[in-house]
Amino acid sequence: MSDRSDEALILIRQIQRQIEISARKFAETEGLTPSQLKVLQLLTEYPEISVGWISEQTQLKNATITSLVDKLVDRGMVSRRRCDSDRRRVWIKMEQPGWAALSSAPQPLQRKFTDKFDDLPEWQKTMLISSLQMLSEMLGAEGMEAASVLDVSSLSSK
Repeated sequence: MSDRSDEALILIRQIQRQIEISARKFAETEGLTPSQLKVLQLLTEYPEISVGWISEQTQLKNATITSLVDKLVDRGMVSRRRCDSDRRRVWIKMEQPGWAALSSAPQPLQRKFTDKFDDLPEWQKTMLISSLQMLSEMLGAEGMEAASVLDVSSLSSK
């Protein structure tokens, strides 16, 4: 193994550890995973949204979203109801405990990343995305289910 490949692997592991630490701190303070927080944030945009729409927005499978929503329902943060015209469709609505959790939640790691990434010049964004695509391919991760949420807890159930 070359020194450069060691350096690259160390950087990958540092990123992985930061995501793990951030998710753990977030769970300790709010009892929510970043993926659950993302679902709550989506619910602030509309009075009710469907599980399918959440799945599209997060790029996670319906089964994954259903599991996240189940946990939020159990905690009283959201409620769900079946659509009157199409019993297969399920609508989700934010409840008061969900609003309370959102108001006190710390800034998730992906928000920190997004803020800094958005400040980059366009050529650096393109270069970074290209490098990450290459890294994903090198690790055999291209095509895997993934959302724009830096959360290892949702991965551990896969």
